[in-house]
Amino acid sequence: MAKTPMTEETRLSIGEYIIQRLQDYGLADIFGIPGDYVLTFYGMLEQSPINVVGCTREDCAGFAADAYARIHGLGAVCVTYCVGGLSVCNSIAGAYAEKSPVVLLTGSPGLNERDNNPLLHHMVRDFRTQIDVFEKLCIAGTELNDPNTAFREVDRVLDAAVRYKRPVYLDLPRDMVNVVPHAPHTFQPTQVVGDPLATAEAANEAARLLKAARQPVILAGVEVHRFELQDELLALAEACDIPIATTLLGKSVIRETHPLCIGLYEGAMGRADVTRYVEDSDCVLLLGTFMTDLNLGIYTANLNPNKCIHATSEQLRIHHHHYHGVLLSDFIKELTDRKPHSQLETFPTELRPSRESFELQPDAPVTITRLVARLDELMDEDVVVIADIGDALFAATELTTYERTNFLSPAYYTSMGYAVPASLGACVARPHDRPIVIVGDGAFQMTGMELSTIVRHGFAPIVIVLNNQGYGTERFLHPGKWEYNEIHSWAYHQLPAVLGGGTGYEIFTEGELDTALQSAWDDTSGFSLLHVHTSVDDASRTLRRLADRMGQRVRGVVED
Repeated sequence: MAKTPMTEETRLSIGEYIIQRLQDYGLADIFGIPGDYVLTFYGMLEQSPINVVGCTREDCAGFAADAYARIHGLGAVCVTYCVGGLSVCNSIAGAYAEKSPVVLLTGSPGLNERDNNPLLHHMVRDFRTQIDVFEKLCIAGTELNDPNTAFREVDRVLDAAVRYKRPVYLDLPRDMVNVVPHAPHTFQPTQVVGDPLATAEAANEAARLLKAARQPVILAGVEVHRFELQDELLALAEACDIPIATTLLGKSVIRETHPLCIGLYEGAMGRADVTRYVEDSDCVLLLGTFMTDLNLGIYTANLNPNKCIHATSEQLRIHHHHYHGVLLSDFIKELTDRKPHSQLETFPTELRPSRESFELQPDAPVTITRLVARLDELMDEDVVVIADIGDALFAATELTTYERTNFLSPAYYTSMGYAVPASLGACVARPHDRPIVIVGDGAFQMTGMELSTIVRHGFAPIVIVLNNQGYGTERFLHPGKWEYNEIHSWAYHQLPAVLGGGTGYEIFTEGELDTALQSAWDDTSGFSLLHVHTSVDDASRTLRRLADRMGQRVRGVVED
């Protein structure tokens, strides 16, 4: 939520106003790379209280801002025109897909430079090309080309980011940065109000269904993270004594040691007992849940709409009844106030996630399953797990999270290369927490050099590179000795010498893993990189289940 904003008339320049409004929303840091079309604004940023974090690549800056937004509530990235803006497209697309509120600030050619349509550097096709692209990737955007409307446009766009939890776009021509509008402006905060009658009616219907249920369950999703409704979720579950499962995107929405937590629901990808309990439920309350293909276990989920209450920020559907004008937060509060105790006779304590005991086998080669079991011993409320795509994600879902928003991954958009730059964003947002980054060798080769920025700032994440010499997930999805899945192997553990900071470890056995993990855990002087060699045939249990189902679609075989 925004801090108390400016209420008096102000005579700031357009650039100064953007900075002030970002601060009003509590933003303390911004990521990016400078360029000539945005240098004036960068100079203004450096003179402001906002901390500017320079990155190695624009897409890395976008991933860092995305992770920062997931933890902090709002993130921002600042780049130059087209070569910078278009480079950050993938990061912004992922933020849109997974509802992460990132503000993209970009410089552009000055309005007085555009006469007669000159061929300026970085320009593609015409001056609106970048704007047109981001209209498809953002919930709102604007070009600040009119001093008379600039402040109102900034207010509108930033409000959209916070309200809808999606990325937004601000295009600032370089000759507008220092322009001071003549007309005074007073910020008017937008109040979002739901329909109280519709909310009450929806809560009444949901309460009746929950009271009659013999096996109710809450399925919590990503919007509980984004709208910071964790306390409201727990208040509802505790008032009604209802078990909570989470989707893949919703992992860590509550601590997984909470007595009401029964773990992840992933269709056929997940634990069979949890899947069976959720799908046998006579009342499934889905809160902030977007049912993506991965959340549904590649369409193996079997949730009967006649037994579902589906509430998100965008819709509220109870069985086949649709309610309009109901805010997710209001619905949860109204439902909690009714305390709809169900007919549940025995709480399913056997479903609660349990930590597997780990007995070290010093000479055994490392497998992904055993690696995760050892990592789970390090987990506590100060650890943030950041998982890249592939088996890094699927294996990491088995780790126990002890605090909200302590698990970050692009689990729906699934863009490789997210984790290392995201750890930079996490370190900036929560400098006292310890990130554990799990990333495959293929994803690391895309963005791993963002460790350079981590060295520069003295952060100390533990980065685990899983080296199976290629794209392991794709090997399981489309079996065969395909050369396109192979990549050149690096001496990852020697990168600290190149980067001028950090410590590297090369690991083949469980004994070497145990020693390296303990050393890395005790060392907060810089990052630790654990280069873990695994077999090309190794995979987590979740990946094997996924591959069995999704591989049929990849190969063009679809079951009825």
